[in-house]
Amino acid sequence: MSARKDADNNQEANRNARQNISYNRRARFEYELLETYEAGMVLAGGEVKSLRAGKVNIQDAFCRVEEGELWVYNMHISPYEMGNRYNPEPLRKRKLLLHHKEIRLLQAQAEQKGLSIIPLSLYFRRGFAKMEIALGRGKKLYDKRQTLAERDASMEARRQLNARE
Repeated sequence: MSARKDADNNQEANRNARQNISYNRRARFEYELLETYEAGMVLAGGEVKSLRAGKVNIQDAFCRVEEGELWVYNMHISPYEMGNRYNPEPLRKRKLLLHHKEIRLLQAQAEQKGLSIIPLSLYFRRGFAKMEIALGRGKKLYDKRQTLAERDASMEARRQLNARE
């Protein structure tokens, strides 16, 4: 009886697990991230199948609030190969789903000088496509240099530890 319960719990955990699709590596380098949010996405059927195949690019994507709705632009989802001629445009704008309070808060903060809404990652949770977005401020050149210096120092420390072993 107990083994069956454990198996059910493991199955539930696997269903709720986050299945990463794409990650925007440059976002953390280019921006100082202040707050993160999880947003659902409105997609067509062929787009979901392309996401499952990993045919998506969010490197140049950005978000904007228009008429009380949050939209993501420049997210390239390749047309589904087995789809028909009604595949959606690869670079069309796509609606993100958040609570109205969160959208209003994001809009108010994004209107401040220098703040942007940046997509960080794309993943599936419980079968639904989700996007992790963040409110961020663009880094100056000296901040980027500092980030590179810290990264180099940590890599060098790891090399020294591995050399001793």
